[in-house]
Formats: sequence, C-alpha cells, structure tokens
Amino acid sequence: MSDISSTGVSTNSIYWGDETVVEETDDGMLSQEDFFMLLSQQLANQDPFEPTDNDEMISQMSSFATVDGIEALNESIDDMNASLASSQALEASGLVGQKVLIPSSQTFLDETGSISGVVSVPDDGTGISVNVLDDSGQIVKTIPITEGETGNVDFTWDGTDEDGERLPAGEYTYESTGMTGGSSESIPTYAYAHVSSVTLGGVSNPTVLNLKGLGGISLSEVLAVSEG
Repeated sequence: MSDISSTGVSTNSIYWGDETVVEETDDGMLSQEDFFMLLSQQLANQDPFEPTDNDEMISQMSSFATVDGIEALNESIDDMNASLASSQALEASGLVGQKVLIPSSQTFLDETGSISGVVSVPDDGTGISVNVLDDSGQIVKTIPITEGETGNVDFTWDGTDEDGERLPAGEYTYESTGMTGGSSESIPTYAYAHVSSVTLGGVSNPTVLNLKGLGGISLSEVLAVSEG
C-alpha cells in the first residue's frame, strides 16, 4: 500500500493555497476588483467536502454590488449638484444691475427715475387701477390700467404723487383693484426691483439676489428679467 504523504503535496496547500495579499485603496476601502479577487480565492480554496453555499455567495455579490452602486450614484449626484451650483452662480452674476420681477407687491423708489410692475388682469376684468401706498399705508398715487388689456400688463410709476410732486426715496407698495365677475376684487400685482449684488450659494444653500432697498430673494423666485 502506498503512503499518501509520499506524494509531497500538503493537504494545507489543497485547501488554502498560497496567501493572497490585497492592497487597500487610498481611502482604506476595498475596490470592486479586490472584492472579486478575494471571492475567487475563496472559491478556489474552499473545502471540497464543505463547498460554499450558492445562496451565500450570491448574497455577498449582491451586497457588494448594491453598496458599490449607491456610492457611484452618490458621487454622480454630488457632481451634478456642484455643476448646478456653478451654473446658477454664473447666471446670477449676470443679473447684477438688472431689474427682476419678484413675487411681491413691495417696491423701492430711488431719488430719481421711475419704477414699474406687472398686474395680472383677468379676462373679464374692468376698471383696473394700481394704487401706490407709502410706508404708512396711505395712497399717494393711483395708476389706471387701459381698458381691454388682459393678462400680465406692465405699468410704470414716475415716483410722483397726485400733485406731481416727487416723493422721497424709500419702500412703497402696489395694491390693485378692479371689477371681475360683477364684484370688486383685489388683483395680483408684482414689482420690479434692481439687483444690487449677489450672494453665491452652494450645494445646500441657494444663490441669493440682493435687491436694492428690499433685501434678498433666491434666484429661483425670479419671475422675469428686464434690462436696466
């Protein structure tokens, strides 16, 4: 009878083979290539009498693929957010010195010049007029809207009162009324404002337009842009 040990092959080498060294990545994590290398070694060196369970192997592969996919997705989202923030910053910077239509009826009058706004006149709207109120709530000027105009109608205030006197610089409010459906109604009114500067945002912070005399609003709130 021959001696099994005389073959010169160690039983340890059958089960375990040579040791495989896997280098870590810069962040200390195993890459997908490293994972499959280790998995291949596990299969090659498994005990033939107790082979690796297929379900367990599939579970390991699925878990790694899921984690790897989530990490890749997160990286893609971060890249997209950074690109969007950069694009918004460039767009916002180009608005400095421009007039933007904002979702507010508050406006700011300079020492000189006029200011404007938009009133949303319904199809059946008649007798529409825009009242300009000072900071105490007093009507200082009434601007009539031409009959027959509907939709978003532009109007301009020259900064004077009913007597033609120039009013002081400061914050004023538009308030529009008219007849719709046979009754007097308040009409939605929006103001233009001058963009004096921009506060750039990031991935989690919105880019803010700083409006002269009115504070700031996010870039996404702008309804329209007008030069000068």
